[in-house]
Amino acid sequence: MVSEAENGLRHYGNFISGIWQDAEQGETLTLKNPSDGSELALIARGTAADIDLAVKAARAALSGAWGGMSATGRGRLLHKISEAVLREIDLLSVLEARDVGKPLTQARADVVALARYLEFYGAAADKVHGETLPYQNGFTVLSVYEPHGVTGHIIPWNYPMQILGRSLGAALAMGNAAVVKPAEEACLTILEFARIAQQAGLPDGALNVVTGLGAEVGAALSSHPDVNHISFTGSLRTGQAVQAAAAQNAVPVTLELGGKSPQIVFADADIERAVPFLVNAGIQNAGQTCSASSRILVQRAVYEQVIAAMSAHYRTLTAGNAETDLSLGPVVSERQKAIVENYLQLAQQDGLKIAAQGEIAGDAPQSGAYVRPTLLRDVPPQHRLAQEEIFGPVQVIMPFDTEEEAVRLANGTAYGLVCGVWTRDGALQLRMAHAVQAGQVFINNYGAGGGIELPFGGVKRSGHGREKGFEALYGFATLKTISVYHG
Repeated sequence: MVSEAENGLRHYGNFISGIWQDAEQGETLTLKNPSDGSELALIARGTAADIDLAVKAARAALSGAWGGMSATGRGRLLHKISEAVLREIDLLSVLEARDVGKPLTQARADVVALARYLEFYGAAADKVHGETLPYQNGFTVLSVYEPHGVTGHIIPWNYPMQILGRSLGAALAMGNAAVVKPAEEACLTILEFARIAQQAGLPDGALNVVTGLGAEVGAALSSHPDVNHISFTGSLRTGQAVQAAAAQNAVPVTLELGGKSPQIVFADADIERAVPFLVNAGIQNAGQTCSASSRILVQRAVYEQVIAAMSAHYRTLTAGNAETDLSLGPVVSERQKAIVENYLQLAQQDGLKIAAQGEIAGDAPQSGAYVRPTLLRDVPPQHRLAQEEIFGPVQVIMPFDTEEEAVRLANGTAYGLVCGVWTRDGALQLRMAHAVQAGQVFINNYGAGGGIELPFGGVKRSGHGREKGFEALYGFATLKTISVYHG
């Protein structure tokens, strides 16, 4: 159910087979607004029993109206849902800002991205083609792509709408029925999306949403014997647990596990163009982005020039209430604030130098989870702040001398998600693009404005499998070979 609780908070139940319902055990969790610490809403605290109901609903949908829909029909429906999302952009933007803590402008951009994912995959739904394979005389052999069946989607709290769009959009386009477990810290826009999709005509059971704790609901979804594919975005440790659980049922898993992504600035780079990308890619969403550029590697000849330019940019940054739409909002919770502040305390303890910091707005609520954006200089490559994913508005900058050293530093962490390279030298651009270990490499840009059409994923401990673009459709399908003997 979606109702008003006794304390006036909006109460969201689980969404299963098109029906809003309380958790089987009747328990709830309270969401808090990280901008001021106030209570925001109540959500169901689901359990394995709720996941089981959702999986059964998804399985039934595959035998019903959803499973019988053509690829063209699925595509048209995704377009219709996309348009419905944009009609509710104001509601979804405010909810995302309050739930996650990101400024309204960023939240609004996430609504647009969700709609664009649905539009993209809606257009692609009837364009996933198999092949006719040459074989022996007397045989005709075909390959066709078919949906896995029931897909599980574990969505993190930093970009609920965007990550739902890139995961669920591809899964539905291929004809799967989905069970979504959003993060317990931030899930309101996903719950509202379930309502929007239902009102747009999505058949019951094609999408099911179960909220609750990761250790309870996420674990139950990962290990459920009737789930055929898992998509997970989140931390390395949790991703390893998800993969281990799915392996007991021999279920494929797409993992996107974060990064420590570098941007590499060579002496011939257009520094004026580069600096906004260097800074914004590190502090967007208060640094809580898997592909955040948290390491800046700069050739020594322009090292001080880049530090000066980035520092000037940092001094213009202000963190404040998400709805005041400043440079950045709070981090998602007091727990996350403590994690980031522990890293900053470690930096102080080890004598790392602060090049520049932004500010926290004077009117920012004292009870909010705010962290000053911080740029640290001359950080040793093996220091924890240069190796570990902080997930906060903290960047480290370090010098290099040669191309070979730049490659060694760029590849010198356990992660390999994204890399940016800044140089006017075309040959150097290509050498670096091939030498760095990353799933995406951007030359003289970073992030490509979201890149909905561009395959996204990592190597090493950043995970495996690809989301976004046409490639994601193949991840949500299984390839079947059909051999016909006709003499």
